[in-house]
Amino acid sequence: MKIIVDADACPVVDHTIAVAKLYEIKVLLVKSYSHFSLVEYPDHVEVSYVDPGHDAADYKIVGLSSANDIIVTQDYGLAALALEKGCQVIHHVGFIYSKDKIDQMLEDRHFSAQARKAGLRTKGPKKLKAEQKEHFAKNLRKLCEASKQD
Repeated sequence: MKIIVDADACPVVDHTIAVAKLYEIKVLLVKSYSHFSLVEYPDHVEVSYVDPGHDAADYKIVGLSSANDIIVTQDYGLAALALEKGCQVIHHVGFIYSKDKIDQMLEDRHFSAQARKAGLRTKGPKKLKAEQKEHFAKNLRKLCEASKQD
């Protein structure tokens, strides 16, 4: 089991690395080359870079994931694909995606995209608050504990 992070602009990379260390779980950060960095990470963290392009990181993550891996992403499309592979998927604000709700989330995303194409303005995400990061870490710990018990 490993934790794979859709790491481009992910605000909880440090929290993910810290939680993974507690449970001795490998972390794989998937980033676009356009977000290349010389940051040195702990030994349990690996970085995989992909070419810039629409959904390149998502396809890489799906290809690298296996059932029971934990995926960190805010992308509903990637979440849907990962759920179908048997992965646990968590959003960086801390909620855990479920097969029961993903269809509605994808539909909402589609309607928002249609509205933007029609020229309507939609709000972007708000800056992540400290309590949301803590909520994320708490739920990630729950997923790690559950995975270690399996």
